[in-house]
Amino acid sequence: MNDKIVGVTHEVKMIDRNILSITGIKRIINFDSKEFILESIMGPIHIKGNSMELLSLDTGSGLIKIKGKIDSYNYIDKNVKNKEESLISKLFK
Repeated sequence: MNDKIVGVTHEVKMIDRNILSITGIKRIINFDSKEFILESIMGPIHIKGNSMELLSLDTGSGLIKIKGKIDSYNYIDKNVKNKEESLISKLFK
């Protein structure tokens, strides 16, 4: 099933590792000063950094802006996570 919303695009723009703007955001799952977990139209996104704060969120257009030292962002693939969990569960059986 395709979770894309018709007419909404997904774009990530970073300026000097201090400002991160992302379009196509459905919702914020969790956040604090060291990480943000977002649900986008392209899947969940995990953002790591320091002294991060939410600058703005426009729920109508799905635009979020985050300020702080951005160390990394990556898309969370549910299939990869399940494989990692099964490997860990096998180790501790």
